[in-house]
Amino acid sequence: MASVDVVVPCYNYGRFLGDCVASILTQNGVDLRVLVIDNASKDDSVAIARNLAAQDRRVEILTHATNKGATFSYNEGIDWGASEYFLILDADDALAPGALARAAAILDGCPGISFTHGIETRLEANGAVRSLAARPKGPQVEVTRGVEFIQRLCRKPVNNIGANTVIRRMSAQKQAGYYRASLPYTDDLEMWLRLATLGDVASIRIPQAIRRYHASRMSVDYQQLRDFTEREAAFESFFANEGRAIPGAELLMAKARRGLGEHAYWSAISHFSRGHGRTGADLLRLSHRWRPNAALLPPLQWILKMDRPLERAAEIVSEMPPFRWRIAAGREGSGGSDISAGR
Repeated sequence: MASVDVVVPCYNYGRFLGDCVASILTQNGVDLRVLVIDNASKDDSVAIARNLAAQDRRVEILTHATNKGATFSYNEGIDWGASEYFLILDADDALAPGALARAAAILDGCPGISFTHGIETRLEANGAVRSLAARPKGPQVEVTRGVEFIQRLCRKPVNNIGANTVIRRMSAQKQAGYYRASLPYTDDLEMWLRLATLGDVASIRIPQAIRRYHASRMSVDYQQLRDFTEREAAFESFFANEGRAIPGAELLMAKARRGLGEHAYWSAISHFSRGHGRTGADLLRLSHRWRPNAALLPPLQWILKMDRPLERAAEIVSEMPPFRWRIAAGREGSGGSDISAGR
């Protein structure tokens, strides 16, 4: 059987930790190791982790006396990893049944693939479950050349790859190196770009993980403006380092900025329509910065790039204040993020 190492970073998620680890240990068809890294939790996370380790020899624990941050834990996991394949799974989330075996079969069958990713299912606080992406028609697995994957992300610079679904070849991860602490919110986006320089990418078009939504989730307070600037920083970091040697790197960076500008434009319209004029105005300024020659022209091409464009438009309309558009900046409070930070 293929061997898989799974790292579970945890901070005050004791109430979710048991379900998370159980979703890993019940995976069939792979040889497993699990490392729970506790980042100085103040709840019962460590006690629960120790109990899990006592019940199953495949579970190991690493604890910190002080909170060193998520990125530090990710990199500790990379150092620890020694199996064929590798996954980082947040302690408040879970794997879908069969996820590891599906990914391992793909990686076993094609040594040129650097990593696989799949669809995430969203578990609401009230217990409702829904998919974060529509299941595409066609084959269940699509393999994309690494350079084409990078080009796609530059054309549509949205981090819509669920980190909990990314199962990568351990040798590729070791070669790609550590997550960068300078990118606290988009270190995963930059990592996908780096891994894609080392091999092809396989998209598994069925649910591979379950993302739990709750009040203490890391991305809850993540603001819209920061989302855009952090994504720009991820592309800048990539093309200043590992991506520098890619043919047309400067052009690709320019495409990423233009794509961010197109996205910021429509996000601004979304915020205006819901009465969040201040945030809408700030987003329009960002859009102008990235596409100055077309600042006032609606980037209609972005609509063609959107996932579920009709559904998203319906959501925006449903959120609009009744009978009128409130678009005067200064009459409304700033809006929160309507885009997942990928965490």
